[in-house]
Amino acid sequence: MSWTRRFPAVPAALLAALLSLLTVLAAAPAARAHEERPVTLPDGTGSVPAYRAAEPDVLVCKTDRAAFERRISAFPDDLRQRNLALYERCEKSGYRHLQEAVDAVDRPGMNIAILPGLYEEEPSLPQPAGECAALKAPQSSLGYQILSYEQQVQCRHNQNLVAILGKTDLQIEGTGASRLDVVVDAKYQKLNAIRADRSNGVYFRNFTAQRTTFNSLYVLAGDGFVIDDVLTRWNDEYGFLTFASDHGLYKNCESYGNGDSGIYPGSASNINDGRGYDVPRYSIEITGCRSHHNMVGYSGTAGDSVWVHDNEFDQNMGGASMDSAFPGHPGLPQNHAKFERNLIHDNNQDYYGNVADGTCAKPPVERGYERGVVCPQISMPPGTGIITAGGNWNLYEDNWVYGHERAGFFLSAVPAFIRGEEAWSKQTDTSHHNRYAGNVMGRDKSGAARPNGMDVWWDGQGRGNCWQDGPAGSTPGAVPQCGERRGAVSGASARLVGEPVKLVQLLVCADYNVQARKLPAGCDWYGARGLERVETQLALAVAAVLLLVGGVLWRRRLRGSRLGTAASLLGLAGLALDVAGSTTAWVSTPVPAVALLLLGLWWAGAGLALRPTRPWLARLTLLLAGLTLLDAFDKAVLMIPWTPLSPAWVRALVAVVWVLWAVVASARPGTPDGTPANDRTPAPAAPAPTPAHHAARPTSGDER
Repeated sequence: MSWTRRFPAVPAALLAALLSLLTVLAAAPAARAHEERPVTLPDGTGSVPAYRAAEPDVLVCKTDRAAFERRISAFPDDLRQRNLALYERCEKSGYRHLQEAVDAVDRPGMNIAILPGLYEEEPSLPQPAGECAALKAPQSSLGYQILSYEQQVQCRHNQNLVAILGKTDLQIEGTGASRLDVVVDAKYQKLNAIRADRSNGVYFRNFTAQRTTFNSLYVLAGDGFVIDDVLTRWNDEYGFLTFASDHGLYKNCESYGNGDSGIYPGSASNINDGRGYDVPRYSIEITGCRSHHNMVGYSGTAGDSVWVHDNEFDQNMGGASMDSAFPGHPGLPQNHAKFERNLIHDNNQDYYGNVADGTCAKPPVERGYERGVVCPQISMPPGTGIITAGGNWNLYEDNWVYGHERAGFFLSAVPAFIRGEEAWSKQTDTSHHNRYAGNVMGRDKSGAARPNGMDVWWDGQGRGNCWQDGPAGSTPGAVPQCGERRGAVSGASARLVGEPVKLVQLLVCADYNVQARKLPAGCDWYGARGLERVETQLALAVAAVLLLVGGVLWRRRLRGSRLGTAASLLGLAGLALDVAGSTTAWVSTPVPAVALLLLGLWWAGAGLALRPTRPWLARLTLLLAGLTLLDAFDKAVLMIPWTPLSPAWVRALVAVVWVLWAVVASARPGTPDGTPANDRTPAPAAPAPTPAHHAARPTSGDER
């Protein structure tokens, strides 16, 4: 009987496992996020605009004087008197809608003042009609049209409540005591509340924009902008979105209740591409802002050369993220962000339940954004401080990162095919030279202990990445350390791909779609626990195959060997620990390394026991033992430097060959001491007994 008939389940299980992995890799979901018309980055000749304290050129107010006076009644006296004087002027020569005031701007350097009130921009709200209802344009994956600039000019309010197109050095400022005194409200009827497109030098100050089906305040292709003391909230996607812009400044802003991020400087001007850590300037500065109760506080696909300092990102699903994961963004892969002195804490919200229960399938006006509902738009691990999904030359220094249930820092690579680039030379162009140094981990500013689930989660890919000494828990167990000087790294590694199990996890978890209410099965980001987790399922499948093959090998080849039996018991313990360790992906524990150690000892003992009878299988088994012990060392003690692949990849390949070979060896006839049956030489037969009458007969002389 052939070995394939004896053990049909073994090759079938192996083939199924390999096909499953290939299917996951091939079916990696097409990334999607903010989709915009093709746009080029500014030439960088602009500058950050300065605030102008001059009297306004154009005024905007509502006509209900009694309501206006109630709004300003609690203002300080001098501010109240100023607003009364401005109202007198506005009644005579001002405008009732912000769009009307923008349309009246006829030269660079003008100031618009918006007096306290609620601005719903009623003339802009109706649905497109006539030619604007019949525009031909590409459709985004989210259902809106990707309009050209010329189409935006032609039909300003197809997507925008207020459209600022082609203006220069325009300042728009609310005159209230706080940013809540002036509110621009799109009522979920427009993609954007305020859009500034090709408008260099625009300055926004002291107002609130809210309730859109995409983002509240949008700056596109601008060289020079300031967002100063502005609040954005309750949007399907972003609070602040600045895209393909340079010379930008966010300061003293706030954003919450957004389905993607509160602050999004996507495709910031890529002015430092090709440089190391030392750069002449940053394209966008963000300071003094707070972003909370969003999917993520800050994010930036191709968020290049952004300086983020002295902000607070808290109570989101994730504190901050930057990535190279989405196509159509100039400046990929992401590079040269600098985060310093930020408070990044307690980002443990989990809004995926709003997708699972159907809340996010309702029309936006019915979802309950104002009551705290958030509809997360993309895939991300809740309970994480700073996520870098494919970025290079980023600096994370002197931040406070604490109180996260999963990880303080999360670093993974993103192969270029995910963002639509197929060239082989680009598939490993992230993540490299990211420096995490001098951060206060697991403690707040008062010094109180606020630990993260683990301080560092890293998939292992990239070169030149480093972390500060002594993270309180990390995977891998020992990460490269940063030296005093930027660029100095000890224990450096240079892996072309990440750890195989982590890679599978990331690909499975990426298969998320809020519109289709599709939450990836097997991903603990979406609530999978225990046997539901893909890591645990993989560990169980591998353990089942090895247990079956190892058990048969022991019974037919090693049962008579004390060394083989002891080694097999160690292997059994190692498989059990491997499955147990797969359930603790976000807890720093030595269990996975101990499991590898025991498995390595199993294969070492089995290889030695097999040497007398199966020398080639013994050699392969000892090779597998060495690779497994090396993998344990790599994960727990020191990453093997300057190797293009983790030992886990080579070990997995050798393990497949070993399983097949062990099945063949076990299927052939043999005995428990390892000696094949056909190799045994029969014992010599005993001489036949001499008959009794022959023994007693006397001999004659002739017979002598």
